[in-house]
Amino acid sequence: MNTAVRQAGITKRASPHTLRHSFATHRIEDGHDIRSVQELLGHRDVSSTMIYTHVLNRRPGAVRSPADRILGP
Repeated sequence: MNTAVRQAGITKRASPHTLRHSFATHRIEDGHDIRSVQELLGHRDVSSTMIYTHVLNRRPGAVRSPADRILGP
């Protein structure tokens, strides 16, 4: 993991748990529902998954669909 982090040029500390948070955050950003993210993460209680909804408080237009990423700006 440390080698991959260095090779990616990431200067902050990172761990498998960091990747888990990133995965969940990006799923929410991409518009996936909280219940599917809950299931993927293996959370028993949805309140554990709700911490990832912080990305929903971003400015309008900050969350893009996967199609937007493919088709461009």
